[in-house]
Amino acid sequence: MALLTDLYQLTMAYGHWRAGRHRAPAAAELFFRRGPFRGAFALGAGLAEGLRWLRAFRFSAADVAYLRSVLPSTTEDAFFDYLATLDASEVTVTAVPEGSVVFARVPFLQVKGPLLVVQLLETTLLCLVSYASLVATNAARFRLLAGPDMRLMEMGLRRAQGPDGALSASKYSYIGGFDCTSNVLAGKLYGIPVRGTIAHSFIMSFTSLEEVQPRVSLPPLAGGEPVDLPALAESWLQRDFQGLLDTYCVRRSGMPNFCAVALALHQLGYRAIGVRLDSGDLAQQSKEIRHVLRACGAHFQVPWFETIPIAVSNDISEQSLEEFSREGSEIDVIGVGTNLVTCPLQPSLGCVYKLVEVNGSPCLKLTEDEEKTTIPGTKTIYRLYDAAGHPFMDLMALEEEPLPSPGQELAVRVLGRLDEASKVVPSTVEPLHRTYFREGQVCEPLPSLPEVRSHAQASLSRLSPAHRQLHEPLPYPVAVTERLHRLLTELQQASQ
Repeated sequence: MALLTDLYQLTMAYGHWRAGRHRAPAAAELFFRRGPFRGAFALGAGLAEGLRWLRAFRFSAADVAYLRSVLPSTTEDAFFDYLATLDASEVTVTAVPEGSVVFARVPFLQVKGPLLVVQLLETTLLCLVSYASLVATNAARFRLLAGPDMRLMEMGLRRAQGPDGALSASKYSYIGGFDCTSNVLAGKLYGIPVRGTIAHSFIMSFTSLEEVQPRVSLPPLAGGEPVDLPALAESWLQRDFQGLLDTYCVRRSGMPNFCAVALALHQLGYRAIGVRLDSGDLAQQSKEIRHVLRACGAHFQVPWFETIPIAVSNDISEQSLEEFSREGSEIDVIGVGTNLVTCPLQPSLGCVYKLVEVNGSPCLKLTEDEEKTTIPGTKTIYRLYDAAGHPFMDLMALEEEPLPSPGQELAVRVLGRLDEASKVVPSTVEPLHRTYFREGQVCEPLPSLPEVRSHAQASLSRLSPAHRQLHEPLPYPVAVTERLHRLLTELQQASQ
């Protein structure tokens, strides 16, 4: 998989090799510049995939042969021989634990190793982390809008950007807080609970009960001979509950038939799973259906009828969930497809991968756009918490600086306001990064997918309401120490 990269990465690698700089120690950082969906936060995801790829990073004989055919004919043979020996055994990766809340300009991961290898890793790591983090964040926003008790089902397989995009969407929406997926392969590969209903086409394919062959027979749970379920349901349709639906003309077919089948199942000792709405005013319909279910349950003395789950689908978006909350509803399960897996509000997280140090010297990208100016040097990242347990600032310090202490007054410079010095006193200080990869191997136990999901929800719950809100949140400050600010100023002056 080493060929999953841009061609220019190979031409740059050749330049480093020819200049004899290919083994110079280097460090790079992966981060995004702006919070996605106009929010304050993102969920970092894709780390485990990136680490697995790193462990297998190498150019096969077939890879090298292909590169000989696409690189210029003047490329020296010795370079291809060198590529055949490459792996990630000299690479070290530190990162924020997968599922953690991350903020703009704070490195999600840091990569150290020989310059040529560090450079070659750029494109693939960006590919593996960017979409994963974007869809996990999108899913987290749906979860925050839906609340903790609503069941959320990812059902975007048919809308996703190819099979790889669909599998990634299922996996990372689960991390973001969805409960299940309709994607059977994702269920098998990742252990995500799979759920589903039926399509309109299944109902449309039948014109009468005579076409139901062989007849569906169910034995009563209490024991006895199997009973013809369609005939039993038909007998329920003759009873006097259909009048309950006179006010709800859109229910004249679906609800009577559902109630008849559900009551037939109840008579045999079974419970119906639920109903799904897929068009119209979903919130209002859910309230009407709940009224019918309650009335039907009371009339026939079936108490569980009033709690039958009501599921909805039909191009559900963030706006849909806001409307459900504003209008009130009786919805229990929400299926989300297109607006989850394609992330139409922001198709890309815009992650970047920038060199910050080469041969022990800090690197700086300096532009007229302050947002695009990189923060030089290898760094340690800290999250500062207030007395209420909410993070209130992320702080970048040079690697050699001492660990800040809780209760210690810290002099900092907030990005975007670097000319102003500030002082903060954290109640708790948390180093964000852990070392996950060293000497060609993953060196930190990787949590299971459910554990990453739980960590993500815990990370979100620690955010203050002002930073967690989805519309016009309070900007989350990211700062540098005075010492790092001095280094940045010196490099800026030297480059002018």
